[in-house]
Amino acid sequence: MKQNREREPGYVLGGRYRICRLIGRGGMSRVYMAEDLKLTGKIWAVKETAADRELMGAWRAEAEMLSALNHPRLPRIVDFFDYSGEGNVYVVMDYIGGMTLEAYMRNNGGIVEGERVISFALQLLDVLDYLHSHKPSIIYRDLKPSNIMITPELELKLIDFGTARNYRTGSSQDTVKLGTVGFAAPEQYGGGQSDARSDLYGLGALMLYLGTGGRHSEWAPGVEEAIRSRQPRDLERVIRKLLKSDPGERYQTAKEVMHELRPLTVPPADQPVSAAEAKYSGTRVIALLGVSPGCGVTHTAIAISHYLARQGGRVAVAELNGRSQSFSRIQALLEGEERARAEGAKRFSFEGVQYCRQTSPEDIIPMLSGGFDFIVFDLGSGVDHDGLEEFLRADYPLVVGSGAEWRLPDTVTFAKALARYPQQMWGFCLPLATSEAARRLGKELGTGKVYALPLHLDPFEPWEEMDIALQALFKDVIPEPKRRKPLFASFRRW
Repeated sequence: MKQNREREPGYVLGGRYRICRLIGRGGMSRVYMAEDLKLTGKIWAVKETAADRELMGAWRAEAEMLSALNHPRLPRIVDFFDYSGEGNVYVVMDYIGGMTLEAYMRNNGGIVEGERVISFALQLLDVLDYLHSHKPSIIYRDLKPSNIMITPELELKLIDFGTARNYRTGSSQDTVKLGTVGFAAPEQYGGGQSDARSDLYGLGALMLYLGTGGRHSEWAPGVEEAIRSRQPRDLERVIRKLLKSDPGERYQTAKEVMHELRPLTVPPADQPVSAAEAKYSGTRVIALLGVSPGCGVTHTAIAISHYLARQGGRVAVAELNGRSQSFSRIQALLEGEERARAEGAKRFSFEGVQYCRQTSPEDIIPMLSGGFDFIVFDLGSGVDHDGLEEFLRADYPLVVGSGAEWRLPDTVTFAKALARYPQQMWGFCLPLATSEAARRLGKELGTGKVYALPLHLDPFEPWEEMDIALQALFKDVIPEPKRRKPLFASFRRW
């Protein structure tokens, strides 16, 4: 199929996305950097694909698959549409600054040292484990340098899901044979169905490619010498097992490979890595949206932010509810009324948390590149405002509802009002609710992610009961909480 002419800078797609420049191209696709005309300052990547009627289903399947995923190493889908008259379809997703891993190797003369190969592999295993654990499992099938973005902070992001597929139980082989020669597992060329082990083969091929300066991606005589010159001992053994032709002889899960690789990484003696830092994986966004005014969104956002900071994380909490004056009052108590009223003093820090009051949409992008482990968004309440988009894009979207028995149905009504959006990743927080109320609400909502939060008079201080509740909420994100004495008792006067 023939692609239409390349779009010029300034061209507006879908009445909303103004093209800045072309940032990538493939056989049937182009990717543009585009400015959002509705959300000032927002920059997206827009993938344009030429698609006839037969390919339309495949395009929609890719968009729907990605929109249901939520992981810091995957781009988030925020929109998709088509121009049926032109035969083009468009997917709007996170813009990821940086370059492809392929370009990174070129810029570094093809040399990637062993410790960095392992670091990159562990990052990719994190996202592969997430995809393979999805219900149904998602097999990526094309793990190659040009499909991986690397940010200036050396964080990897997996892009281009054009060949990904759901694993079909009971199927003996793939319907379509897709993948890149040199990186795809043997079963992707026929003779079997690709599964999680196929992606692990692709990871082994990628590690070999990185470890040999781009000279090899398949095992052959003499490869041992090429990889041993710059790689840690035992890395060769891991790569060889990943590249076994028989899937049954490879590692069977991403977790197995992580278990093998982690002992090979030893941090320098002068740069100890804390347990929290080992757990964090890039900047993760937690967005809190209230069912109704007064249900405790700001209080909960502050409590979560200080809890995360006490675990060793670098944390910012941003007030995206333009009507709120809560952060201004906090700043006035800390720094005085005059400072709080100053137009240029919208940021202040307290007990390891950076507060950003009355944050505008154009402030978000600098925050995301500010080196934080977590950014907590206080979005206020309601579904009919721009904060809803930030909620839907968040890594951890949390709905805050009233814990009062007679107001529990409000949370159900709220969830039904947003039923058109995927809700698998949502959590529901109920301040002052009983555990039984949370259990009943979870049953009605069809989720196990409903959390009763205890009375916590001072959200700036540690409180054992709240720490236990937040530990359950973030059990897959951070280590167990540390215990320490209260730090800011003066705020108990609130």
